[in-house]
Amino acid sequence: MASDGINLTHQFLIAMPGMLDGHFAGSVVYLCEHNAQGAMGLVINKPTDITLGSLFEKVDLSLPDESLAAQPVFFGGPVQTERGFVLHEPMSADTPGFASTLSVPAGLAMTTSKDVLEAIAAGHGPQRLLITLGYSGWGAGQLEEEIGRNGWLTVPAEASLVFDTPVEQRYERAMHLLGVDPRMLSQEAGHA
Repeated sequence: MASDGINLTHQFLIAMPGMLDGHFAGSVVYLCEHNAQGAMGLVINKPTDITLGSLFEKVDLSLPDESLAAQPVFFGGPVQTERGFVLHEPMSADTPGFASTLSVPAGLAMTTSKDVLEAIAAGHGPQRLLITLGYSGWGAGQLEEEIGRNGWLTVPAEASLVFDTPVEQRYERAMHLLGVDPRMLSQEAGHA
């Protein structure tokens, strides 16, 4: 649990309009982990100009599925941008696991080991996935402080937003999960 008792694991962080940090302006972050030590997540709506096909080539693998090879790699956040993170649906119980997977309770899974890429290339990896370079991280209490300063909105995550929603619609759709029209939000925090 986070320091204030609220656990935001398997939620979307939605950057408020006016977010000045260029890494996070207009972003939607899927929170993979949130506890007293901090939080870790992946930005799901900032594609890079790198395709999955070229990423796989860099690690000496090929993607026979051309539609998958054409998909973009995403900017997951400013931490460890040279490292890949695979956000995917949990694998079935009869499928062998991967060497380094974080299973998000009631949510998705995030794998950082190369064996997931090998399984994808061989056609027996996760079917619905999003690959990022880098991740977003917050130290103990840092995310709670940013939320308190009106930097982020939170809403329970939906896999369909990650895997089925066109990238350019993810921010607005995440806002609509809250019942909010992003054009109606002020970037100023209110104080009574």
